[in-house]
Amino acid sequence: MSMTREALWLMVGFLGQIAFTGRFVLQWLYSEYKKRSVIPTNFWYLSIVGSTLLLAYAIYREDPVFIAGQAFGSIVYLRNLQLIAKSKKLKE
Repeated sequence: MSMTREALWLMVGFLGQIAFTGRFVLQWLYSEYKKRSVIPTNFWYLSIVGSTLLLAYAIYREDPVFIAGQAFGSIVYLRNLQLIAKSKKLKE
């Protein structure tokens, strides 16, 4: 069974949305486990995966508002991972 181009892009969009939503579920469950508000490192990795897939989907859809929103977010997510790595190095 072959997949149409449109179906493939819909799958990319949905996978991006699942990853993006999954990061909030991860953060919520982790915070419940810790009994305080915590953002685990995997939150930022899921943010990058979700944002990248949604950006690809937005480009395919040629939606400038969606493109701008997703493109900027990746910068923030990468910077947070850099800060986490730097913090871990200082603790060693």
